[in-house]
Amino acid sequence: MKLKLAIILGVLIWVLTYAFSQILNPLFNDNLPQINIVVPIIVIILTGFFGIIYIRNINENEVIEGLIAGVIFILVDVICDVIFLVIPNQKNMIFGDYQLHVISMIILTLLITTFLGYLAQMNIDLK
Repeated sequence: MKLKLAIILGVLIWVLTYAFSQILNPLFNDNLPQINIVVPIIVIILTGFFGIIYIRNINENEVIEGLIAGVIFILVDVICDVIFLVIPNQKNMIFGDYQLHVISMIILTLLITTFLGYLAQMNIDLK
């Protein structure tokens, strides 16, 4: 368990998700005003990338480590959301429906990190 690395990667996921969504959201909201697909796509890409960085040096119990990393990523996301967006009551179009954001973040992150742990334990022989 690399708690410090998981927390650092969770903060990076949150910061980059917020930054990329602020940049890309106006492009998509002008063309598709009823659909907010930017944040889930960014979360999938960043969680996959940083999940691979976390899992690649783990040699045993990869599935459990992936699940734990996912839980830590979720906790960091919720804590950063509360500290930077909810408490200051910052108006943000990305988190207009905060419950949907949290539920989708939990589902996506746990699925991605656990699946990465599962893949890390497999011996793949590419000929």
